[in-house]
Amino acid sequence: MRKALEKTADFVCRWMTLWVVLFSALAFLNPEPFKPIGKYISYLLGVIMLGMGLTMSLKDFRLVFTRPKDVFYGVVLRYLIMPVVGFLVAKALGLPAALAAGMVLLGSCPSGTGSNVMTYIAKGDTALSVTVSSVNTVLAPFLTPTIFLLLAGAMIPIDTEALLWDIVKMVLIPVTAGVLLHMAAPKQVEKVSKIVPVLSVVCIITILSSVVALNAAKMATMALILCVAVVLHNGLGLLLGYGSARSLGMPEEKSRAVSFEIGMENSGLTVALALAHLDPMAALPAAICSIWQFISGSLLAGYWAHKSEQMELPEEAETAVAK
Repeated sequence: MRKALEKTADFVCRWMTLWVVLFSALAFLNPEPFKPIGKYISYLLGVIMLGMGLTMSLKDFRLVFTRPKDVFYGVVLRYLIMPVVGFLVAKALGLPAALAAGMVLLGSCPSGTGSNVMTYIAKGDTALSVTVSSVNTVLAPFLTPTIFLLLAGAMIPIDTEALLWDIVKMVLIPVTAGVLLHMAAPKQVEKVSKIVPVLSVVCIITILSSVVALNAAKMATMALILCVAVVLHNGLGLLLGYGSARSLGMPEEKSRAVSFEIGMENSGLTVALALAHLDPMAALPAAICSIWQFISGSLLAGYWAHKSEQMELPEEAETAVAK
């Protein structure tokens, strides 16, 4: 029974992008059944964050002490590049205030857990990716509202204190609870570790379907400009993340990790915050980003993995000749 559940979980997670596209399309074509889900989005996000916490432990933060410079670069670049890029893209495209605020909020939120998977596939520094994601998430309640207020305060009314406490409730508390559970009952958590991700995937799909349903009419008229904005934001994030890391002297593996930490967003958190504190339309950039970033991330990760394999072949040949 357990093996069957794990196989089902693996299948669902592997084809996550397909499910997101499929259910988003259903929500767009027939929004009414999905609209009531909107009021439960903060709880669904809490489940996702709890799942993230269950996969974490204190060792995920050890690089803060053993490689502080690498972690510092990853965190600073994350909270510097993406909010500014979101702001500039919104201004350049002349987006309406709600969408512009949504772009800035998307960039101001921490990196998503998908960055760890993409870094692993790309043969990057996975340990660095996990640590930066963890630190970004812990710092989010303090940095996200502050950065968002600085860049989007003139675009749309913002209750910064309420925004902060919502991030604490939806992110910090469930993540901390997950870490504590992992520490208190590691064997029990290990038993469900392969099933937990599918629960997160189902919650993500449910959240995004609801957002599409709530904004179906507006999406029909703004789909093109939204897609352009999200593709630019994501592409520039990946490019500037990698380029900045290389310019700071970080080697290839670390630079790949930083690239994904910059370019991969926590779209679920952005959606929940946008619906709670902004116009529902502000959640649209995050909804589209959640689909696109896995497509672009997979393509880039596959390219880097292939590049690494090609570089390893000559080394293997030289070793064989030497023998």
